[in-house]
This record gives sequence, C-alpha cells and structure tokens, in this order.
Amino acid sequence: MDQPTIRRHLDALALADADLRVGLERVGYPLPRIREPGFETLLAIVVGQQISTAAAAAVLARLRALAPRLEPHTVLALPDGALRDAGLSVRKVEYVTGLARAISDGDFDPADLDRLDDAAAIDEITRLRGFGVWSAEIYLMFCLGREDVFPAGDLALRVGLQRLRRRDEPLDEPAARELAADWTPHRSAASLFLWHYYRGAPT
Repeated sequence: MDQPTIRRHLDALALADADLRVGLERVGYPLPRIREPGFETLLAIVVGQQISTAAAAAVLARLRALAPRLEPHTVLALPDGALRDAGLSVRKVEYVTGLARAISDGDFDPADLDRLDDAAAIDEITRLRGFGVWSAEIYLMFCLGREDVFPAGDLALRVGLQRLRRRDEPLDEPAARELAADWTPHRSAASLFLWHYYRGAPT
C-alpha cells in the first residue's frame, strides 16, 4: 500500500475508533512497507525470523556478497556450508534451500499468489517448510499489497495494540485478532500503525 492509501484507510478507521484517532494524533501516520515480490523477499523473511532487524540485515548482506543475485539457482549452487557461514542456522538453511528447490522444481511459483485470495495465498505459502501464518501474512502485506491482513503472531504488533487499548495484561494471538476484527477491511493499515505506535508511543 502506498502512503495515500494508508492515510485514507486510517482516517476512515479513526472516525469510528477513538483510541486509534488519539493514537494518530500522538504519533502520526506510518510509512509504507513495500517489498519486491518473489524469492529474495521470501528468503529475507526466513532470515529475519526470531532475530533482530540489524542481525537479519547483516546476514542478508553476507548472502548478497556470496550471490549478488539472490535467486533459487544461485542459492542452490553455493558451496556446502556457505549458508551456514553467512549466519543462517541449520534449520534456516533447510528452509532456504527447500524454498529454492520448490521454486526451481516448479512446485511453488510466487507469481501465482497474485491470483489467489488472501486465505488461499496464505495456505499456499504455509505449505513451504519454515513458513508459518505470520511469514505468509507479512508477505501478503508487504509484497502483494493486500489491504486486510492482521499478522497477530507478531509480538510488537500485539504490544502496540495492548498499549493503544490500555490493557494491563498481554494479548495473545486470538485476543488480538478479536480486538482487530472491527478494523476490517483496513487491517493492513491498522497493522502498520500499530508497529509505528509501538515504536513511538510512551509506555
């Protein structure tokens, strides 16, 4: 989603949600998060699982030094141990090579996701080993521009929602999805705002 769409969706939500309206007044609008669809972004999502943004960026930089064009065939052609030496765990090496093989063998084509609705696209991505619902939802939001995605498995998003709603107890994933239900069909913009709010709002 581009900036005008994010603003338009959040403005529409703020008309009916006083907490969100106050939050917008406090921290402003989030910036877009747009990534190129395809193998490299799916690889980056795997790399970023359960590590900091800075650590993920460092691993990706090392991978790009090994293969300036991160494509399935270039990753599969790397020498044994190269992915581990770049900083990937044994499990993530399995996920990355599995993704590359699935695309190379024709079992998975990221371009096909465009024609699928959100639920079907998530199902298709989560067939890949190492890709859960959170990874699929992030891809739908950032790469496919889907407008009604709420990746409730993301801890920072849930903390942002907890603060926005002034809840004392941490929110689990089902509770977060329930609280966000009223934001349909603009939950992607709301998600971007919650990450922004998490970083910028006082605790």
